[in-house]
Amino acid sequence: MKGSLRRLLLLGAAASLAATALLAAACGGDDDDTAATPAAGETATAAPASPSPAAAYPVTVTDMLGRKVEIKAEPKTIVAVSPTAVELVYAAGKTVAGRPSTANYPPEAQSAQAVGTAYQPNLEAILALKPDLVIADSVIHAQPALRQPLEGLPVPVIFAGANSYKQVLDALRLVGTALNATATTDKVIADIEKSLADARKALEGKNVSAVAILSDRDQTLYAAKSTSYTGDILKELGITNPADALPDAGPFPGYATIAPEKLVEFNPDYIFAITPAPPPAPRLATLIPTISPFRGLKAVTSNHVVDSDVELFVQAPGPRVKLAFEAVAKAVSGQ
Repeated sequence: MKGSLRRLLLLGAAASLAATALLAAACGGDDDDTAATPAAGETATAAPASPSPAAAYPVTVTDMLGRKVEIKAEPKTIVAVSPTAVELVYAAGKTVAGRPSTANYPPEAQSAQAVGTAYQPNLEAILALKPDLVIADSVIHAQPALRQPLEGLPVPVIFAGANSYKQVLDALRLVGTALNATATTDKVIADIEKSLADARKALEGKNVSAVAILSDRDQTLYAAKSTSYTGDILKELGITNPADALPDAGPFPGYATIAPEKLVEFNPDYIFAITPAPPPAPRLATLIPTISPFRGLKAVTSNHVVDSDVELFVQAPGPRVKLAFEAVAKAVSGQ
């Protein structure tokens, strides 16, 4: 299930288990969508986004689950049912009347009415707001158990989300068209593309390897592959990801379980450590250098274990992909 990892992290992981998982796994010795994106070696110059036509209502859009949805008039009351959906609306220069309680960005969205969580939306609370449009998540809500109740609402519902950089741009175009805000979303897209181009330029000639890892509440370490949102960020920046050689394993598509000895074998130049639990939970980036098998890693001896924001890299893939590119480029380039 594509949304399983995001669900786990949105629900929160126990801090003590995150710390115990990493320590126990390492000390055990012998135990432990889809359209083409630019190749890593391509030029760092990003093409500007093509201007999108202004919406003339009624407008029919094709959402990111391939559904055709007619929107009869410009939406005024919008309910967004995932953190990503909320950020897409605000990136389009609009506001939401309803949001999941798990959405905390942008800050101004906090004044919107909570309508359950992303994984348990409250349909009655949604309808009580009398929305003109509901924006669900094409990743989180793709499964029938969540998709069908939302599709059954007596208002237009579109599904927009992201599991890659390219899908962030696609989602912005979709929401921009639905909300008659293409001029705004085109500027956001151009800004994101420029950030990617600048980050690629900053990393030009670096030829580094990196893995992004996290620990879940089941005491397992996972490494992001290029088929995940997190791994796609590394791929877009031309960073070699040795975890790509591993088979998908566990409940999270695009992730591989990684034993400590395998991480030692990979010996990456950088480790982007993602801690599921919020502070004051121990940070994986702080724990990794303290564990004996990892002390000789290049990433550890060079002080290149990077504490990475769980929201940017896992929980809310969306317009803030720009900040994720900038964070990786800054860590690797030292600028």
